[in-house]
Parts: sequence; C-alpha cells; structure tokens
Amino acid sequence: MSAPTRSHFVRDARGALADTKLRAALLNIKTMFRNGRARQVAAVPEFEELRDAGAALKREVIDNLDAYLARFAAEAESRGAKVHFCADAKDARETIAAICREQGAKLVTKGKSMVTEEIGLNPYLVEQGFTPVETDLGEYIIQLRDEPPSHIIAPAVHVKKEQVAETFRAAHAELPPERDLSTHDALLAEARAELRARFLSADVGITGANMLVAETGQMVLVTNEGNGDLTQTLPKCHVIVASIEKLVPSLDDAATVLRLLGRSATGQHASSYTTLSVGTRREGEVDGPETCHVVLVDNGRSAMLGTPFEDMLRCIRCGACINHCPVFVNVGGHAYGAVYVGPMGSVLTPLLRGLESSAELPFACTMCGRCAEVCPMEIPLPDLLRRLRFEAHDHAYTSKTSRLGLAVWTFLGERPKLMRLAARLGGAMMRLPGAGALRRWPLAGAWTAARDLPVPEGGGFVARANAKNGD
Repeated sequence: MSAPTRSHFVRDARGALADTKLRAALLNIKTMFRNGRARQVAAVPEFEELRDAGAALKREVIDNLDAYLARFAAEAESRGAKVHFCADAKDARETIAAICREQGAKLVTKGKSMVTEEIGLNPYLVEQGFTPVETDLGEYIIQLRDEPPSHIIAPAVHVKKEQVAETFRAAHAELPPERDLSTHDALLAEARAELRARFLSADVGITGANMLVAETGQMVLVTNEGNGDLTQTLPKCHVIVASIEKLVPSLDDAATVLRLLGRSATGQHASSYTTLSVGTRREGEVDGPETCHVVLVDNGRSAMLGTPFEDMLRCIRCGACINHCPVFVNVGGHAYGAVYVGPMGSVLTPLLRGLESSAELPFACTMCGRCAEVCPMEIPLPDLLRRLRFEAHDHAYTSKTSRLGLAVWTFLGERPKLMRLAARLGGAMMRLPGAGALRRWPLAGAWTAARDLPVPEGGGFVARANAKNGD
C-alpha cells in the first residue's frame, strides 16, 4: 500500500468523478464532519482565541525544535522508554523492524498512524516476515481491501457499507456464508471478534501519537474506538512512531490542542478516548508494556525549517481543511496518489516527496480559502499552495500550454491598452449567439470541460469602475 512515485491527479480525478459509489460515500463528509464542526465551534465563544493560542504554541515549538526534542527524549528515557531519531523513511522502517526482531515478534498490532503509512511500514514488515494487523476499524477495512487511506482521520470514508460486507465475506471465509452483514452493528461485531484474538496474541504494538509532551516525556493518543489503548498495553513491547513536529511544550499546551482537535476533526467536544502514557510498566501496575520505544521520524521535515513552508509543521492532522475542500469532497483521497490528501496534502506531499513528482497537487485547489478559515493552527494553506505553484512554473514542471497561457497573460498585463483591447474582443466573442454554451475555449479547456462558460453581462471591470467614478 505504498504511495505511487508520481501523482496523476488529473487522470485519477476524472475517474473519481465518474464513480457514483464514491460520490455517494463522500457525502458523509458534509453531513458528519462539516456540520459537527460548525455546531461545536458555535458552542465555544472563545474558539478563535484558542486557535491563536494553538498556533502560538506550535510556533514556539518550531522555533526551538531541537531543544524540545532533546528535553522530550531525556524525559521519556528517564521513564523507561528508548528514543530513536530517524532521518528518513528507510531508517525508520529498519529501526522498527529491528525492534520487532529483537522481541522475537511474529504478530504486530497497529493503531492508526499516518506517519507509518508515509514511511511504507506495513509492506516492509511483511517483507521482513512479520504480520502487521491494523486495529482501527477503517484501517482494518482498507488493509483487507489492499487500499491506501482515503482520508487521514476516516481512512475508509470512500467505502460504502455494502462494500465492507463484501470485503468481510472474502476475508473471513471461515465464518458462515449465510450470516447477516446488512447493518453497521453486524459489521462492527464481526470486526471486533476478529481483532480480539489479535490484540491478545500480539508480540509488539505500534501506535502513532497525536502529541508528544516535552516537559513530561508523555505521548498523547486520541481515538474513538479504544484500539489504541489495547495496542499499547497488551503486547510486551510498545513502539510509538511520530514525526518530529508532534511536540508540545507542556501538559497545559496539550490541553489547548485537545480542545481544538476533536472539534476540528470529527465535530466532537472531545474524542472518546484520550490517553496519556509514558515509558514501561511500573512495579505494581497490572498492564502496560515491558519495553517501550519512541521512533521520531524526520523524513524531510527539518528541511522545511527556516523556509516559507515551515508553517506546515504546525499541522495537527485534524483533517478540517480536507473536510471543507470542494475538490476533495468530489474526488476523494485516492486521486491525490499520496498518503496526505486535500489542501494539507497538496502542500505537504510536494515538500516531503519532491515537487517534480507532485507538481499537479498544488493546482488541485480552487483557492476558495475555506481551508485556511477552518484550520485550527491558522496555517495559510492557500498562500503555501500559491508558492508551490510559482515554484512548479519556475522549474517547468507545469504543462507547456499552462506556461504559454501565463506568458501571454503577463505580456498583456504589462501593456494596459492591449489588455483592455483583448478584454473587449473576448467579451464580444462570448456574447455571440450560442457562445455561452461552448464547452472549450482557448487555454481554458480544463476549466470549461465540466462547466459552461456563462455569457458576461454588461461591460468589463474597467468599464464598470469608470462608470462608477463618473469617468
């Protein structure tokens, strides 16, 4: 389930738009996540102040990342954990596999973790002879379907109930074929029964982390299913995999982020389970791991420091920008050809994977600005996407047609008289009989392929401004 080496967004988006089952499934984003966030935000008068505080504390972490990493590592190791710093995906995969090998592991249970998707952990563990089992329901479904996540908080949002039933019948062939899988409760009960044995027999449990608290060395894990707690407490070894920017300075800061996270992600006051853990089982405790490892993954993030793109390191992976993106809710996540999708993915993927292989993604945006409006960390996503567009153009990663169109526009823009003449001629052509129904216009084929270009009413902007000013 590793991400492809090159995105083909335009091609894959066309296929997604023609998939009626996918379009129906994506309606859940509007009804559940968008509406839920709106209700929760309306109920918190100080929500904008919380956003300011959240963004400020993450800026503090980014400005002093090396110091906070050192403090977290020292605190975590003083409580029994071993911290590993991994420069890239290969280093992280090999480190985790070595831990599993040291434990004599065969079965590995996993909580939902986007960074493990990013580093391609599951396929690598299989290659090394281990059996990884996803325990988050959505991740379990897509693992059985051999698909990547479609959404960072709802990985199986693209799959309808009937498709899940088909998947379970194929994967759980030992169960009676006549069993009823027509309801959500039946599907959930079957998944719970299948996963219970895995929880109890796993040798290593791997989880992500929503936050790492520098002052205490603790990991904060947020879930709605409780699978994260079972994954970290039942096996003899717990491995936490997190990217280096997941740090917060203090427990008070963690509380601030938690107030933003649930409301922004799933439209909840708070997620069902919020767990703070650190290190290994202490004397007298009845559960918890005998050994604990924290794998901190850089994989291109430190290169973002001190650049115009370091704002992206504030992202807390809530998915609010994705849920409100008019592009994502029509094409889904797989069209992006990457682990991270929607507006945040269209920025993060080119930064982590390289712009040349992801040059289409910054253009998968209408520039409506809704992503920035709902981002709890106040990340200026449209500005970052615009910067990446500039870089893609400057490096000639965009099409020749696109660059020619911009060159013509620039030529006209630097010559106001020619621009006004071209605008008048274009307006006159569009007012010709039947012109408004044309589906293709020069240099605008991609835009007009799926929508009619309306006939302009009245004069152009300059004519209207002149009329308003009495000129």
